[in-house]
Amino acid sequence: MAEAPTATTIQHEFDVATAVRPGARAGTYDVDVDAGFTVGPKPNGGYLLACIARAADTALTERGSAHHHALAATAHYLGAPDPAKAEIEVEVLREGRSASQVRATMSQDGRPCVDVTLTMGNLPEAGTEPVWSSVVPFEVAPRDQCIRVPAEPPGNKFKVSIMERSDLRLDPSVLSFATGKPSGRGELKGWISFGDDRPIDPLALLFFLDALPPATFEISLSGWVPTLSLTTYLRAVPAPGPLQVRMVAQQVSGGRVDEVCELWDSTGTLVGQATQLAAIRFDDPDSIAAFPGES
Repeated sequence: MAEAPTATTIQHEFDVATAVRPGARAGTYDVDVDAGFTVGPKPNGGYLLACIARAADTALTERGSAHHHALAATAHYLGAPDPAKAEIEVEVLREGRSASQVRATMSQDGRPCVDVTLTMGNLPEAGTEPVWSSVVPFEVAPRDQCIRVPAEPPGNKFKVSIMERSDLRLDPSVLSFATGKPSGRGELKGWISFGDDRPIDPLALLFFLDALPPATFEISLSGWVPTLSLTTYLRAVPAPGPLQVRMVAQQVSGGRVDEVCELWDSTGTLVGQATQLAAIRFDDPDSIAAFPGES
């Protein structure tokens, strides 16, 4: 009889989906873009960024560098790859004492899909207090009072497979859109972790910073909101346990929306932030809800 898997032998979905291996050319790595990390037919942008950050870490490790974490990254999404084999080409721009800079491009069938610049380094340990901060934690309902987001909610036009990989639970106060009456606040908040209980590490933060539905759902429902550019900042290694997460839309204009995301760990430490620009088209522009107090 085979032995039961142990904590050291279990392969979590995220680790398998972001695994990279040496490519056919020097400085390249192959990755199998996983269909389980998709929104509709296309892979999630934060997941793709995590794949690329893993390739950047691998490239630096092969050069003897100890810089393993993507302290900052800016990704430009040129065209969504399909769930299939893709190539990541990594160019180390600079190796420093406290940080290294890397540029990486994910391509598929010779077509560039994602272009990223990363500042790699080492994050402070969990629970490390900032020297100074103007960012304060937000209020959120207890996790057991929040509602888990399904992969196929009633009336949805496509399956959101990343909701089977992640455990996203939204605060009831931001679920007005689910009843067809968006609040107009342009905010989503709740708790996030992995569906298979994988521990949350810095690589996972890159995925979670882009894993929420669009905050614009609380303004008016829309279809797919594809990310054009995503900038992430990682602040510290997260402490064990689910993360508090908040996504806020700042402005919608010209068919574009910019959103900011925050991740806070169980010690009350801000561990990740992101700003993204996405394309958007509301299903019914006439139904857009105003902020409370606006006419």
